[in-house]
Amino acid sequence: MMLQTRPLHPLFGVEVIGVDVRRVAADVFTALVGAFNEHSVLLFRGQRVDDAEQVAFSRRFGPLEATIRTVVSHQGYLPEISNLANVDAEDRMIPAGDKRIAFNAGNQMWHTDSSFKRVPALASLLSGREVPPEGGETEFASMRVAYERLPDATRRLLEGRVAIHSFEYSRGLVGQGLLSPEHAAQVPPVPQALVRANPVHGRKAFFVASHACEIVGMPTEAARALLRDLLDRATAPGLVYTHRWQPGDLVMWDNRCVLHRGRPWDVGRYRRVMHRTTVAGDGPTAPDVAGIAVAPAREADRAWCRAQLTAAGVPAAVLQ
Repeated sequence: MMLQTRPLHPLFGVEVIGVDVRRVAADVFTALVGAFNEHSVLLFRGQRVDDAEQVAFSRRFGPLEATIRTVVSHQGYLPEISNLANVDAEDRMIPAGDKRIAFNAGNQMWHTDSSFKRVPALASLLSGREVPPEGGETEFASMRVAYERLPDATRRLLEGRVAIHSFEYSRGLVGQGLLSPEHAAQVPPVPQALVRANPVHGRKAFFVASHACEIVGMPTEAARALLRDLLDRATAPGLVYTHRWQPGDLVMWDNRCVLHRGRPWDVGRYRRVMHRTTVAGDGPTAPDVAGIAVAPAREADRAWCRAQLTAAGVPAAVLQ
């Protein structure tokens, strides 16, 4: 089966044309899996799915993660649905100064979903249920493309290294106290391979982003400098695809090699309701590491984060 596609970016990502994700024949699904491994980001337009239909399509790619309950309410949703919205459980817009808005500002840092879990995610599928008329885009960048452009010496430096990823650290970059001790206990820091290979075709990517905060065997300051350098390389001008949402868009991406971040919008004026399903990975990427220690986010780290978010257009009032 040959899919009809249209490039989203010269280097990665395609729009899949003429496929209704609620009704996908076996041969079409096989082609979608191939396109996912090759292009990393797939866009399906006009998909007016409900939560059960999104879960059913997502589950064809593998077991789904259940949503971790944090300060953002997911009450009333299927456990596989992550509700990313500026609307509360009573369908009211969340005030701009609310702690939940600051918490979600962390999604506007470059990240990969669930890299803070022992088994990181394979894929995410994000459904645009309500989208603002301006702002609120999602940006994507390929760590595979960036890895292939690294100098040989840098590739050798990264090979076999293990990074530590921490959700508590990344939220601490945005502001202190955003994650309670109870919620932090659900997501202890975990080791992840710094270089990962796609099992289908063997192409490699480095694996970094906002949750990555230490490299085993490397001083914290040097590790964070290297991680930020890799992030800068992957998100350099010309390497980023910006998705401007239309109602009914469903975007799927490969968390093994793709970074993403949300872009700000006028949260006090426009509703934005996005539902995400996350396909679990098939195992840990690195051996266990005894006695994992993560240095808390320092003022220099938070200043770097504020500069990144401010440059991306996040209002200063949202940041602590």
